[in-house]
Amino acid sequence: MTILSASYRTDIPAFYADWFRRRFAAGSVDVLNPYGGRVQHLPLRGDGVTGYVFWTRNAAPFAGALEDVSAAGIPFYLQYSLTGYPRPLESSVPASAAAIEAIRRLSDRFGRRALVWRYDPVLLTSLTPAAVHRQRFAELARALNGIIDEVVLSFAQIYTKTRRNLDRAAARHDFGWQDPPADEKRALLAELGQIARNEGLTPTLCSQPELLTPPFAGAACIDGERLSDLAGRAIAVRRKGNRPGCLCAESRDIGAYDSCPHGCVYCYAVTSKDAVRKRRARHDPASSCLVPPTRPATTG
Repeated sequence: MTILSASYRTDIPAFYADWFRRRFAAGSVDVLNPYGGRVQHLPLRGDGVTGYVFWTRNAAPFAGALEDVSAAGIPFYLQYSLTGYPRPLESSVPASAAAIEAIRRLSDRFGRRALVWRYDPVLLTSLTPAAVHRQRFAELARALNGIIDEVVLSFAQIYTKTRRNLDRAAARHDFGWQDPPADEKRALLAELGQIARNEGLTPTLCSQPELLTPPFAGAACIDGERLSDLAGRAIAVRRKGNRPGCLCAESRDIGAYDSCPHGCVYCYAVTSKDAVRKRRARHDPASSCLVPPTRPATTG
């Protein structure tokens, strides 16, 4: 039995709904391993599928797909990212008001447990200093009060490609950014966590145990307990974190890196805008693979 993740590598609900619905109807998908090039064949429904976790910033194009999954009796929930950052940091994501309304509709249709809000990553820049985070987070938490029950936070992980993309955007749009020391991060998290609590939300922290501070608990973004609640039955899972502090259950991701055009300059899943343009040009909604390989791949 497999939990399917769709996808922390790209935004399938926002950009690849047609492809997903075709693959779901066909009953399977081919996933290209991003590191070894091997193709894995996975079922998308039936006895081999435990549930789904969908990751998105815009679920509006995915409404039909969610109805398909629901009709098949497969439990699912959405990790819904909403930060409300200015356009130099997130050039193409939906406006906050539209995202909040989409979350509200989904909550009304599928229930509060079918959604998790992600204020993630927390990025400190001259456009988004700590004071702006406190104000913006409070506004969003107030708007989502009663609609969801959990908010996941984490500070931006500054990989080499992240630093390069941030530096390019900072030079283009004339802003500064910083990766502050741990004590500053913990102090801001403590304030945001209390804001969340005041709005009836459980604050959790994704894979940063060195920053855990009350009132936060560690996040299980792939959460067997949540899927069990949604299914109305116990779902057995095996914990298999992807990095230190990760509490996620084991899953299989069906997405592809360098295929999301949201334009978030801090994104760990995107090398560059040019890489995204090239990969999206290869996407075929009729293909069994989200982005078909450029050369024959081994199977396994």
